[in-house]
Amino acid sequence: VQLQASGGGLVQAGGSLRLSCAASGSIFSINVMGWYRQAPGKERELVAASTSGGSTVYADSVKGRFTISRDNAKYTVYLQMNTLKPEDTAVYYCNVDRLSTYDGRSYYSLWGQGTQVTVSS
Repeated sequence: VQLQASGGGLVQAGGSLRLSCAASGSIFSINVMGWYRQAPGKERELVAASTSGGSTVYADSVKGRFTISRDNAKYTVYLQMNTLKPEDTAVYYCNVDRLSTYDGRSYYSLWGQGTQVTVSS
């Protein structure tokens, strides 16, 4: 099972970016898919997460600006980031939790490679 993230880049304040993260492998189901970020000198923090049941959670700092969505058929999670601010600059990591495969394996808290998001003022 692998996670492949994409979509980071450099954008001016007020701009938008869309991150994608696709899980691949013999996947049967994924319960939670989410995004975390880590800015220099800071701890990794939850940005947004989505459950297979449709529940979502957002960090207070991104509510109203970021939207998480997922395509369960493609095992892909997206993060639409609008009205970006310089303080959103960080490495963004996708995470999946409670992933089950067709051969009966279970995975907890898998991380994708980070993708850099830089917002200039």
